Amino acid sequence: MSRAPRLLGLMNGTSVDGIDAVLIELPGWPAVGEGGRPPEITGPTPRAKVLEHRYTPFADDLRYALLAASRDEARTSDITQLNFWLGEALADAAAELSGDADLIASHGQTVHHIPASDDSRGWHTRSTLQIGEASVIVERTGKPVVSDFRAPDMVAGGQGAPLVPFADRLMYAEAGVRRAVHNLGGISNLTYLPGLDEAGVIAFDTGPANALIDEAAELFGGRYDEGGRMGASGYVAESLIETWRKDAYLAAPPPKSTGRERWNLQRLDGVFELNAQDIAATVTAFSVQTVADAYGRFIVPHGLDEIVVAGGGAYNPTFMAQLKAALAPIPVLTFEERGWNSAAREAAAFAILGYYAHQGWRNTLPRTTGARHAVIAGKLSRPAG
Repeated sequence: MSRAPRLLGLMNGTSVDGIDAVLIELPGWPAVGEGGRPPEITGPTPRAKVLEHRYTPFADDLRYALLAASRDEARTSDITQLNFWLGEALADAAAELSGDADLIASHGQTVHHIPASDDSRGWHTRSTLQIGEASVIVERTGKPVVSDFRAPDMVAGGQGAPLVPFADRLMYAEAGVRRAVHNLGGISNLTYLPGLDEAGVIAFDTGPANALIDEAAELFGGRYDEGGRMGASGYVAESLIETWRKDAYLAAPPPKSTGRERWNLQRLDGVFELNAQDIAATVTAFSVQTVADAYGRFIVPHGLDEIVVAGGGAYNPTFMAQLKAALAPIPVLTFEERGWNSAAREAAAFAILGYYAHQGWRNTLPRTTGARHAVIAGKLSRPAG
């Protein structure tokens, strides 16, 4: 019998803090390259076995360069070099785990995401750009690499996001349980799983999670609000929150996706009238409220038994306490409280998406992205020989 596929997922998300490298195994699934059809969803959750997870923080200079690119503060020559620079960092992160992997999947870094035209901002063409040159990873590891996942869905009429819900359903859907799997990264996004029914899946970006909070932390010289202390100690400017909650994105129905190009401090009217500590407290409360509003508008009416949270925001006790209070009486649990691995979630998801792409299987949910049809998301780069 062929060995169960072993897949290495590389993920660096909108928090722009570092790279998660996760080696997973899919027991009972066809070997990489074997073909066939994907098996039915059965068994306990999660359905992939995490063999190893390693986190590599970005060096400060690389992180600041990536943030500058996402804020439209980089030249074409900067982004060209950054593409290969990040490729080297991804190859370094993959090096120790790649030897046992049949395939590597790398999401790359989104430096700009334009899911809808907006002439007022110069957005004339729907488009998206993830960098982190896959050829560098192939050359360094000798493994096939699947990358650049979002463009195929976008040209099929979708928003190129969210893509993780396809893997969420494979990993976490459970018969008779109406569950939301929620990621609090730089951007907040959710996947609603009404049991095993694919047709009922709802997924979208709710708005900001850590993106604004991390920017506030930078005003203190930090990377993030460690322990949620800044968010807990400052004054919350409720009048500003009410103004920001009128942003058209928040009330728009899914499918929808967003990013740092929309959610940054420069675009929040009145925020710099506050001191740094009050900025942190106010954007924390605002981000929590956008999450709670999204559930109230788009998910709770369908029935919801529990919310399971992953991502950096799950480790912010101020954010989580406010979120639980805003969503009560719906239980809000962390991945760890469920016995799952939150740090591995997104990298494992893209490992699964990469595996499906390599097998020639469709790996998107058009209902969640708005595409006309499902596509094979991801481009394959092969080693010589």
